[in-house]
Order: sequence, then C-alpha cells, then structure tokens
Amino acid sequence: MQEKTVTASVELCYHCGESFTDSEQVVFDSKSFCCEGCKMVYGILSENDLCTYYDLSNNPGSARKVAVRKDKFAFLDGEETIVKLVHFKQENKVHVKFYVPQMHCSSCVWLLEYLHKLDAGIIESRADFTRKECNIIFDEKETSLRAVAELLTSVGYEPHISLNDIDGAKQHHVNRKLIYQLGVAGFSFGNIMLLSFPEYLSIGQDIGESGFRIFSYLNLLLGSIVFFFPARQFFTSAWKGMRQKHLNIDAPVALAILITYGRSVFDILTNQGAGFMDSMSGIVFFMLIGRFYQDYSQRKLSFDRDFKSFFPAAVNVFVDGKERSVTLDQLKEGDVVKIHHQELIPADGILIKGYGKIDYSFVTGESEPQTHKIGELLYAGGRQVGQVLEVKLTRPVSQSYLTSLWEQNKANFSHKKVSFVHELAKNFTLVLFVFVALTALFWLVNDPSKIFNTVTAMLIIACPCALLLAVTFTNGTIMGLLSKNGLFLRNPVVLESLADADTVVLDKTGTITRSGEAEINYLGETLSKELQLAIAALSGQSVHPLSRGVHKKLKEIIGGDFTLIKEFQVSSFEEQAGKGIQGVVNGLFVRIGSAKFLDITAQKGKHSQVHIEIDGQYKGAFEFKNQYRKGLKAMLQTLSKRFNLALLSGDKPTEKEVLATMFPAGSQLMFEQLPEDKRAYIAQLQSKGHKTIMVGDGLNDAIALGQSNAGIAVTDDTNLFSPACDGILVGEKVTLLPKLIDLARANQKIIYITFGISIIYNAIGLYFAVQGLLSPLIAAIIMPSMTVSIVLITTLSGNIIAYRKGLKTKSPN
Repeated sequence: MQEKTVTASVELCYHCGESFTDSEQVVFDSKSFCCEGCKMVYGILSENDLCTYYDLSNNPGSARKVAVRKDKFAFLDGEETIVKLVHFKQENKVHVKFYVPQMHCSSCVWLLEYLHKLDAGIIESRADFTRKECNIIFDEKETSLRAVAELLTSVGYEPHISLNDIDGAKQHHVNRKLIYQLGVAGFSFGNIMLLSFPEYLSIGQDIGESGFRIFSYLNLLLGSIVFFFPARQFFTSAWKGMRQKHLNIDAPVALAILITYGRSVFDILTNQGAGFMDSMSGIVFFMLIGRFYQDYSQRKLSFDRDFKSFFPAAVNVFVDGKERSVTLDQLKEGDVVKIHHQELIPADGILIKGYGKIDYSFVTGESEPQTHKIGELLYAGGRQVGQVLEVKLTRPVSQSYLTSLWEQNKANFSHKKVSFVHELAKNFTLVLFVFVALTALFWLVNDPSKIFNTVTAMLIIACPCALLLAVTFTNGTIMGLLSKNGLFLRNPVVLESLADADTVVLDKTGTITRSGEAEINYLGETLSKELQLAIAALSGQSVHPLSRGVHKKLKEIIGGDFTLIKEFQVSSFEEQAGKGIQGVVNGLFVRIGSAKFLDITAQKGKHSQVHIEIDGQYKGAFEFKNQYRKGLKAMLQTLSKRFNLALLSGDKPTEKEVLATMFPAGSQLMFEQLPEDKRAYIAQLQSKGHKTIMVGDGLNDAIALGQSNAGIAVTDDTNLFSPACDGILVGEKVTLLPKLIDLARANQKIIYITFGISIIYNAIGLYFAVQGLLSPLIAAIIMPSMTVSIVLITTLSGNIIAYRKGLKTKSPN
C-alpha cells in the first residue's frame, strides 16, 4: 500500500483558537482566522470598539465554521411565541432570558454585557456565568426578539431555545393541595387549643355544663374537618400499601390518628370527656409540616427531565406551498414538516418525501438506525441521520408516542433496583405494631386507663417518618452535590447502585479519550478532490466520533473548496453500529468503517483506523492517534483499589500496549466489541454475582448501559439525552469518577448514622411512652422537631464530605 501522510502548516485562529491549514486561512486586519464566520465576528467587534474582548483571554471566541440557517429564528417573530418567552414587559421595555451554553470564560461575560454596543435597541444585558444565562432588556421599538437571538448567534453565542421554554413549563411546581391541607390543619389545631383552655386550666365548671359541651362540639366539628381532609392522605397511602400487602410508613400514623379521633368522638358524644381532638389535630399538623419540608426540598434538589426539554423550539412547515418556521406547540394534525439531518421528529407522522434513516436512540436507547420508506409511520423523538425528509403529522406533539414511552422508561429505571430503605421501613413498622400490641396487653391487665395515651404516644414517637425523611434529605443533598460536579442521576436509587458496585467497565472512544481531539492522518492512495468530497459527504451523515473525525479532517484538507460538498447528494445511506457506514454519493458507492466491515485484511498499526472503499476499490485509511483525558492514569489507579476494572472498546487492539500501561495489572482489556458483545459481557459478570458500573457513550453503548447496575453516559453536551442510562456525566469530569463514587458511598454511611440517631431517639421516646409518661400532643411536637435536626445533620455531613474530597459544594444559584 502506498503511504501518504497529509500534512500542512497549522496556525491558530485569532478569534476562537482553532487550528487551520494554509488553504483555510482567512486574513483580515493583519490577523488570521479559520473561517469567514470568525472573521465576521471580529469585524463586528472591531467596528464597535469592542476588541478589548481579546485582551481578557487568548482566543476567547467560539468557532463559527458551521453556519446557522438564515430562517432558524423566524419563529421568534410570532406574537404567541414572544408572549411565552418574555419574562416581563413594561411599555416598550422587554425582559427576556436566554440559555447560552457557549459561555465559558470572563471574556464571554464581558462581551455579553456589552451587547448594547452592537445593537442600540438593547438597553441592558447581564450574564450569569454559573447558569450560562444571559438576561437582556431591549426596546421593542428599536429591535426585536428575533434580532436579539440572531445578534447573539452572530457573535458566537447562539441561544438554546427548547419546547420547554416555548411551552412555558416551570420546574418546582407548588403542591397547592398540601398547602391547603397544612393551612386547614393549622387553623383547626390553633382553635381547638383555644377552645380547650377551660379544660387545660381546670375551669370547666365556671362556664357551666352547657358551655363546656358547646366547646366540645366545636372541637368535634374542627377535628372532623381535620380527620376528613388534611389527614386523608395518610389513610389513602396506608390503604394502598395494605392492598399491595405492604406496610408503609404512613400505616402507624394513620392508626394513631384513627384511634385518637375514634376515642374523642366516643368521649364527646357520650359526655365522658372533652376528647383528644387537640392531640389528633396536632399530630396531623406537625406531620404535614415535616411533609411540606420534604416536598419543598425534593422540588429543589430533584433531577428529572420532561421530554419537552430536549426538543427543538420550532421546525419548518409547508404552508400554502411556502416554507416557514413554526413553534412545536402550534403544530397540528395534517401539517407537513421538513426534517433536516440530525433534527428530531417532533410528533408522529407519515413519511411523504425522502428516505428515512431514523435513529431512535433518543427514545429506546437502541443505537442502530431504522430505515423507512415513503408511506411508513415515523415516531416522535427519532433523529434523521441522512437526507432531508418531509413528514405529514398524524398527531400533535402532546399526544405523540414519545410522551408515553418516556414515562414508561422512567418507571422501568426507577424499579431497576429496590432501595433497602423501603424494606427496612416495612420491618420497622411491623416490629412497632407488635411492640404496641404487647404494651396495650400489659396495660389492659394492669391499668386499662393508660392504654389509649400509651398506644397513641408510641405510634407517634416511634413512627419511622423521621427516619425516612432523613433518607430523603440525605439523598437529595448528595444528588445535588453530584450535579454540581457534573454527574446528574436519574433517581436516588442509583446512589445505592453506585455504592454497592464492585466492577467498573469503561468504553474508550469519547469516554476515556477526548472527543474530537485525536490526531488524524490519511494513509493510502492520493484522493482526488471529487473523492474527498464524496467521502466527506458520507461521513458527515454519521454521529459516530470516528466518522465525524474523518469529516473534520477532510474539511481541513480541502479548505475553501469544501463548499462544493453541497453538490454531493447522499442516497441509500446505511450505518451499522460499531462497524461502519455506506451509501451512494453522486453515483459512487462509498463504504467507510472497520477492516471487518469492508471485509479486508489491514496492516496492523499502533492506532485506530477508519478504512475507505469506493466502488469496490480499497483506497486507504484514516489513522487516529487518540488523546486521552488528562489525569486518566491516576484515576484508574485510584479506582483499582476498590473495583475490578475492564475496558470494552469497539476499536481494533492497536492501542492495547498504550492502554496496558495506564490500566492496573489484572484489568480486562477487550477490543472489537460490538454493542451486543458489551451487554453480554456485563450480563456474564452479573451472573457471577458482580455489580457493575458501565461508563460509556450514550449512543453506541446504550444496551450495555441498560444492562449494568448503574449506567453512566458520558457526554460533552448535557443537552444530549440518553434514556438508556441512569446518569449523565459531563465529559470533562470523567477523571472525578472515583471521588463521585466515594460521595455516593458516603450517602449510605450518612443514612446509617441517621438510622442510629433515629433508633436512639425512638428508644428514649418509647421508654417514656410505654410508661404512660408521654402525652400524644408532646410526642407530635417532638417528632417533627427531631426530623428537622436529622435533616440538618445530613445536609452538613454531605457538604463536609464533598469539601474534604475537593468537590464543589456551592450552589450555582
């Protein structure tokens, strides 16, 4: 094979810092740029005397090689869309907030806060670096929402606008019903206490029997309101658990409320006393305070995503033969939408034009694209990876298959592992009921008058709610700390899976290697410009990192003539996950992939190779010298102290020697692994009793992630979504993995500590309760107070542990 290495002198772009070859160089104002886009941004800043931007840091801008469609923000001209995006409007002043993911340094903040220099209609702009948001106030008489979005895009900060923004969906919705219940319980409890003062002060005889009975009946009325409205949720929850043959944490609470209310009704109606409505309403009121605190914390710390957060804000629709941009909430049945390469299908519909190559990994986790012909049904959430399609919608977005499928996925993963906490709570409740029964039997024999107060106080003081609330807050605190450090978990159960694991399985490409930063060389026959463009056109259809690398390398080689790629149409596109891609490009049958995919015997090299075949003739290969993440070897050494390690790579074993020096002795290094091979390997480990953490690509490793006990998808863009995983880890945070797992393990330790505190508290409380020395009301006050104390302990413990490990503890807010 003739060997040829494509080389060129490389410079760095003055604006974005990306490298470029001589053929790509664009010179302006005695400065070199990698493309016309970067030159344009520099020109805008220069014209407005904003070049101080480049003094704050070297090459601070974002690359502008990929042009944004001219009509991409046309949907922002619609009045309905403007109303949904605008936060506040007074006279002509409009306040809007954009999410700007490209913000990465102080120069970005400086430029974004000087937008008024670029557009006179912008009154003020403020950048929030930690949240990557830009708050803008503009005069709608001088500029428009669309113009502001286009200005941000023109200077390299394209705003990310999703359907979630357009739909006006808000996180942390207030649980109004709980607030109403808390208000009713508090009102009733306060008034019952007030009406019970004659009894407390032993002055009932002074108001007469009729006055005492009136107060008692008023207490009965208020207590009944509490029993049938605020307390109802405890009975509902307990009944649901019993129907499933499960004693949950609400069972003892419900029993305590029922006994207290029943005894009070009997005493009042038979004139035997004033009853215990104060105790009953106090139980409900203070329990609801604890539940409200729990609900508030969960809403603040929960990690959950609605499907709308991952959809584009708008798509192109054909109306009266013309193409225009429409927001997804305006789509209806019968609309014809245009789906470009790499765009999501917003709603279920029929393919009426084009050849569909649909990647459903967004909804199913299955990475192999499915082919569809005209007349076939396409489902929402699929991503087109080929030519432009036209789809006639059969359902609106809100009724699409995706909605139900995402809910189903959430349910499946939430039951992937059953938390030990639920089993412990059930056993705790069962033991408590037995203990209460024995105590009641003892007082029945010795002093029946103490049975009621004793049993009621025991049920309240020993209720496992304090214990379970502590677990909730511990999980919430640790999940919040993990998210601040780049690891976002699906639910708290994943924390236990991470803590219990004994094996960590890693993917190579895009996981332990830095995506898009490999050194690429071409080895083989000299390719004409036509063949280079044909290969670039085909490789550009794939989402695999190696194919994208080939596309990027050819763009560097071809230089300014790369715009001719528009004339190269791809048809019959087909991709086999982990193997390669093929398709017809302007009459040429092009195949790109592994040697096995092309059915050839390739010379062994030291690095990964992507081979090229055109019309059955082998041409050569692109060789990738991977760049591994900084600190990888130290991370692997740390992990090996507690875990068995394995590497599962789809690449050839060309870099096995290099990886063998990084991985500790005894680690399993396996290559040429297809997605199914990875899943089978993890299943084999599990059959031997091992619990695994799989860390890999959310696309090609989807089925392996789903098989593992804890599947972590690595991505350099957290807006990319993989339902097949239990968590998403930001790429640059991969080397923090040992510390993040340590924090998850600390979660269990903190829970055990709080269990110990709860048991001590319950033992002390029961010591007084079984003797009849603790009233139900005092027990109802002490129980939530102890819960708050435990919550404070868990919150402080989690932050202290994270701080000691060198992890971030401060909230982005």
